[in-house]
Amino acid sequence: MTTTTPELLTVPEVMTRLKVGRSKVYDLIRTHRLASLKIDGSRRIPADSVRDFIQNQLAEAA
Repeated sequence: MTTTTPELLTVPEVMTRLKVGRSKVYDLIRTHRLASLKIDGSRRIPADSVRDFIQNQLAEAA
């Protein structure tokens, strides 16, 4: 059985993808609108979480 490791993004990478500032990314994490995990004090966000967030935002706007 082969399992793939999810792509983990840094906060600056998420900032670039969403075109928002650092504090907005942390706000999305704090309010649980964007999933994240901590690895030795470094915050990482699964790329799937960013895609899900974008899809949810598009669905809400429709």
